[in-house]
Amino acid sequence: MINHTTGLSVVRDPARRRHGSRRDPAIDEAVLEATRKLLVTRGYSATSIDLIAATARVSRPAIYRRWRSKAHLIHEAAFPDPGTSACEDDMASEITRLCRGALMLYADPVAREAIPGLLHDLRLEPAMRRLIDDRLEAAARRQLAGQLRHGETDGTVRAGVDADTVMDVIAGAAWYAVVVRREADLEAAAAQLADLVLRGVLTRQAHADG
Repeated sequence: MINHTTGLSVVRDPARRRHGSRRDPAIDEAVLEATRKLLVTRGYSATSIDLIAATARVSRPAIYRRWRSKAHLIHEAAFPDPGTSACEDDMASEITRLCRGALMLYADPVAREAIPGLLHDLRLEPAMRRLIDDRLEAAARRQLAGQLRHGETDGTVRAGVDADTVMDVIAGAAWYAVVVRREADLEAAAAQLADLVLRGVLTRQAHADG
């Protein structure tokens, strides 16, 4: 599950994909803020629509007019609408940026509480998988794929390197480092992970030159 995952900046998009018409933005922000607070203080399972509504001081219908389910609401609260960040010019810098972004994402307490519950809900609602792909990962994966193709053409990237595999490696390693090992030095972890990934991405000459 890689704002990415991994290399995306956050912007507020006025055209959020919601169930029903868009209404008072102040209600939206109150609900999202209440959801983020409850995720950290109560956890995913205890963060119910009733509790969110009470905390945000809105009605249940007001929430359901905006989000189809608890999972959709928590997904947006934990991962606000992303905009695609500009790629770094060279592959080494770009991979480092993606590694740092993934580590920072998983270190965020809201995302860390949301992800396990959302993973469970993915099995129950396949449409959530498509939502995550569309909102968080698709643009970043397309960006990286384009850079890899360019690097393969100019001889700096090994032939046949798959963008999805690279992104999966970064996301999986970042998740384990932050959530399981409780890695605190994110900059050092990003540098070490980037170096490892680049050994599989760059040609031998390009890695030596870097």
